Amino acid sequence: MHNRVDRQQLQTDLRLPWLLVAVMAVMLLVSVTICQTQGESLQYALPDALSDSRRELIRTLLYSVAIVTFPFTNLLRHIQLRLNQTMPIGQVAYDKAAKNRYLVTVLVSMSLIQSPGIYGFVMFLLGDQFNTLTIFTLMSVLGLYLYRPKLDEYTQIMDALANQHHE
Repeated sequence: MHNRVDRQQLQTDLRLPWLLVAVMAVMLLVSVTICQTQGESLQYALPDALSDSRRELIRTLLYSVAIVTFPFTNLLRHIQLRLNQTMPIGQVAYDKAAKNRYLVTVLVSMSLIQSPGIYGFVMFLLGDQFNTLTIFTLMSVLGLYLYRPKLDEYTQIMDALANQHHE
């Protein structure tokens, strides 16, 4: 168990991962704001009479991919967290290795979970309604919350690498 000073240092170490989450959230906010302010001038209408059915097919496929993204991200994050704890660190200081490894884990999670927001933006550009953009964006926001940096995950990595370093 870490004492209070160590805990404060661990929270400080998580500033960059939290900044990454904030950047992703701002990107989602910007895309929604652009769609609200620019509206129909951004939308591209599909050319033929089948445009509604094509858009529905694309929307359905993107919803499916977005839904599968959540368990895939969870699995990949779990694997990365275990690898962060078990991979040898070599001559690098264990705290620096833990910080870098956890940042990569958060970066990968945030990148994957940002994709539903991008799907919503694409669907809006293809002429879909604003509610589709909102649903996809909220899926991404939920993912940002679920896969946010967590102090206990980082602490476990630090402890595992510290034990490995002292062996």
